[in-house]
Amino acid sequence: MPSFPSPFGSDDDNGLFDGYDEFVADDLPRPGGFLDGHDVLTGADHLAFHRLTRDCFEERKVYDMTFNYNLARLNLDTRHGNAGFRYAVERGDAAAAADAVAPADVDGDGFDDGDCDRVLRAEFTPTTPFCPQTHTLTIGAFRAWNGLSDRHEYDLVRVRAAPMHNQSEAVNDRLAELEAAYLETGDVETEAEEDAGMGSNPMTGTGDAGAQTRSTDAPF
Repeated sequence: MPSFPSPFGSDDDNGLFDGYDEFVADDLPRPGGFLDGHDVLTGADHLAFHRLTRDCFEERKVYDMTFNYNLARLNLDTRHGNAGFRYAVERGDAAAAADAVAPADVDGDGFDDGDCDRVLRAEFTPTTPFCPQTHTLTIGAFRAWNGLSDRHEYDLVRVRAAPMHNQSEAVNDRLAELEAAYLETGDVETEAEEDAGMGSNPMTGTGDAGAQTRSTDAPF
């Protein structure tokens, strides 16, 4: 009787996946512009946060529909060595960058008195410049990390798509809007209705329709 694959994957997987306890730089995307000037996580620090990411994504069902696995596994997939997440702790002396949303400048009850001291940046690189799921997956990641903020040490996890994606500017504008709303309200689902309204956008793909197109060879 055939068995169902584990969402985390087995230790062997015919040699296609690195382990969650292995930091293999050649199988990870290079840190991009969103992480420039900040403290990029490597080695044990990267591995610890990525294992936590696996658990957060599993609880919030942040899955790649093409490969039908927990999105955290993309970092381990040796077939796509330049795809996945890289992380950096935001430096205070670099936080005034143009893409930053300063908590102290946001009105509301999300973060009293701008109390957002520990910020992590996460940059997502898809497998192709035309990945149709980048919009959906980056928003899902943002909501998983910030909706489960009691699991980690960061007050905020900021998410952006790498500029190699052909619609990264539109995706990142949307992520910045969600980030600002979260800082103001403390609710990661604040703009859920607006996101649902973008369902016809080719960047998105959820539900049964997306599940019907799964393929191990299709672009992520």
